[in-house]
Amino acid sequence: MSSLDQPIFWAPEVLPTVIAVGPSRAIAAGNGLSLAHLSTGEIRQAADGWHVVLRVREVEHRLWLRQPPVIGETYAAELSFDEDFDIRANAARRLWRTLRGRAAGPALYALSPQRRRRLSMALRALDARVEGNSYRGIAVVLFGGKSIPERAWKTHDLRNRTIRLVQTGFALMRGGYRGLLHRPQRKKRKSG
Repeated sequence: MSSLDQPIFWAPEVLPTVIAVGPSRAIAAGNGLSLAHLSTGEIRQAADGWHVVLRVREVEHRLWLRQPPVIGETYAAELSFDEDFDIRANAARRLWRTLRGRAAGPALYALSPQRRRRLSMALRALDARVEGNSYRGIAVVLFGGKSIPERAWKTHDLRNRTIRLVQTGFALMRGGYRGLLHRPQRKKRKSG
């Protein structure tokens, strides 16, 4: 199996779309999440509990349990009233919809195609810079040689854009990628 095909397990405190689930005796049979659902996914035990990557109707859901799954138990989502509540609630709603045979609906705060493209370019630029390539050489590969002037390179927009892409790549490499797992931060307005 390729490394690209391997499931990735995230802790709920790192990735807000991971749904913490726990036993619930208050839910009528057939209305909650059962072990039958969990057994169709990838399950891994870790020091902090059990992690599940569950695929339902071509949608991937990530679950976390404190205790080992129990046969015959019905599970319910446990949502914390924290700053990521809306993301967690949306993830739980999407799982609930797919378990009921409905379309999952849109994910909250998904990366736009433009943002995905920019991040991809930033990682390519980072790789090239780490390999020792010049900004000009990186720009030729990313934007094409015809886009880059012979004489005005030092003041050209593509030079600045290439440098920003490399800087973004280094920021991602130094842990900035974790920011992609959460919603974009909004600037707080100053009062007064």
